[in-house]
Amino acid sequence: MKITDILSKKAIIADGKFGSKRQLLEKLAGMAEEETGADSRTLFDALLERERLGTTGVGRGVALPHTRMTGLKKLYCAFIKTEPVGFDSVDGKPVDLVFLLLAPEESGADHLKALAKLSRILRDESIAAALRDAKTPSQIYDIIVKYDEEDA
Repeated sequence: MKITDILSKKAIIADGKFGSKRQLLEKLAGMAEEETGADSRTLFDALLERERLGTTGVGRGVALPHTRMTGLKKLYCAFIKTEPVGFDSVDGKPVDLVFLLLAPEESGADHLKALAKLSRILRDESIAAALRDAKTPSQIYDIIVKYDEEDA
């Protein structure tokens, strides 16, 4: 599976500005509603519940909020590059690179494979730096396409 199979250019924001983790998660839920048809409030509540289990702020400015959702037909991914925002990350630092992953309740291993792939992208310092330098959704998408090709 390629990230570009589940991430579209219109699910990318290159210049986010959020006052809080809550606002960032609300925006992600709204973006997901537009493409999946799922209710944004339900998505937001599911993301908050996941955060209560443990932060998805994995450190080094990166967050990977994710959850499984009843009624989703397929995996969905969104990406936001934002001004640093507090996210209760494991290292205590704010995040600026955020991948959202939503999976159908019955997605099985696909959810975990996609989450692992997203994690690998953001652990690579050169890719993270390129994403931070990108100015447009198209530039971000192209970076991810290049990663997908090299990872194939």
